[in-house]
Amino acid sequence: EDGEWKICHHHSSVMPEQMAFAEAITEQEVKDLFHLWNDALATGYSDIVAKRYAKNGVLLPTVSDTPRTDYDLIKDYFDAFLLKKPQGEIIESHVLIGTNWAQDAG
Repeated sequence: EDGEWKICHHHSSVMPEQMAFAEAITEQEVKDLFHLWNDALATGYSDIVAKRYAKNGVLLPTVSDTPRTDYDLIKDYFDAFLLKKPQGEIIESHVLIGTNWAQDAG
């Protein structure tokens, strides 16, 4: 507004000492998340793999045209996919880190 940043809405419902702040994650920690997922694949249990996904996570599977948008749908995909005994391998990694999020694409 008039070239200045202004607060248009403010709400605080906790004391500052109760606020949770983002914890930094390193590039190596981001890369290690893949190994946790790959190790889950190696168990052969779809429940273990599906639990690696966030509650609001989305899986766009490689061998299905159906986006998987919750635990049940993700588990359902891995019920069949794990029969193929898949294992992943990182060929190329591009890590991006932001506040409360990280991405490893490649």
